[in-house]
Amino acid sequence: MNVHRMHNMWSGVPPAVKGLRIAGLVVLGVIGAALFGLVFGWLVMILWNWLMPVIFHLGVITYWQAFGIVILGKLIFGGIGGGRHPGRGRTPWKGNPHGPGGARDEWRWYREYWDEEGREAFNRFVQKKSTAPAAESTPPTA
Repeated sequence: MNVHRMHNMWSGVPPAVKGLRIAGLVVLGVIGAALFGLVFGWLVMILWNWLMPVIFHLGVITYWQAFGIVILGKLIFGGIGGGRHPGRGRTPWKGNPHGPGGARDEWRWYREYWDEEGREAFNRFVQKKSTAPAAESTPPTA
């Protein structure tokens, strides 16, 4: 959708209608999230009852037990919030290659460097490595 049209989407609409539309979207969002949770609980129940008794000799669970496992898993592994929130408790890595002045900025000269000096520099590096004593050289790690 065009940004200009999106900006004018609410122009001329009475505030009461705006409020009703927003409230309707919020209600639809809550209903959608609840349906997603219910379906996900059912999916966990089906998978648990299919796999866990056979593999680990555990008992069969009910729907609400599966739903509880989903909630418990979210609390233990996902926390209550969701997603990453920049600036909350996490400091960015000092050597961030994507930040200003980072290594990513230097890659813009890579092709030019390779065209001008790359092959000769690479050949010198290979020559240096091949003439180095075997005890000092280490194999590359994957």
